[in-house]
Amino acid sequence: MTRIISICNAKGGVGKTTTAMNVAAFLGAFGKRVLLVDIDPQANATSGMGFHNKRHDKSVYHALIGKESPEKLIKKTNFLAVDLLPASPALAGASIELVNMRGREFKLKGVLSEIARKYDFIIVDSPPSLGLLTINALTAAHKVLIPVQCEYYALEGLADLLHTIQLVNANLKSRTAVMGALLTMYDRKSKLHRAVAKEIRRKFPGYVFETTIPRNVSLAEAPSFGKTILQYSPYSHGAKAYRQLAEEILKLEEGRKT
Repeated sequence: MTRIISICNAKGGVGKTTTAMNVAAFLGAFGKRVLLVDIDPQANATSGMGFHNKRHDKSVYHALIGKESPEKLIKKTNFLAVDLLPASPALAGASIELVNMRGREFKLKGVLSEIARKYDFIIVDSPPSLGLLTINALTAAHKVLIPVQCEYYALEGLADLLHTIQLVNANLKSRTAVMGALLTMYDRKSKLHRAVAKEIRRKFPGYVFETTIPRNVSLAEAPSFGKTILQYSPYSHGAKAYRQLAEEILKLEEGRKT
């Protein structure tokens, strides 16, 4: 059965797109068939995988509004086992166009149901907001992975997002579960980072990944070359961390099957 994991956080700059791209890459490296879905109008995951969609280019937007089959929109990446359903700036208008459509909160779920059989994992990179596109990412997913930067307001933001997921499940009758919070841009030398990490683990036991993603120059540089960290700097600390995260995700999913 295909597992759909949405990467969500209403706050920008927390490593959401970096996580989506690199989780997809390492799951692919472990022999899984993976589709990376970019539904952020900024299209950072799309450009980070080496594609630069302009406003007029066809993207997931055309599938969401029913104008194109998602099968025709999928792009092969230069990473063998990973395909991409790209975003474009046109997605910025999708929220307005979807408002009057029946089942507007489940459009992405419908799109993915048409192509899911081809993949072991579908990774969705959602926008840094709690708008209609993010709600679509939540209702389409089996699990949500939440990147959290180790800073002062992280606890508040994480609590808000967990509450939002509960509201979406209750009001839209979806069954999205939280896979876990992922501590990103972590600097073990920082007293604040260590304190925030400790507090998050204390307040949300069982909801925090063992893996932490370090602050790493290679992770920041890789997207500008249209590459994942596995392609750009496979022996960096960032690559080792995302490899460990992918292993942790696979372990969680295998545990679910047994």
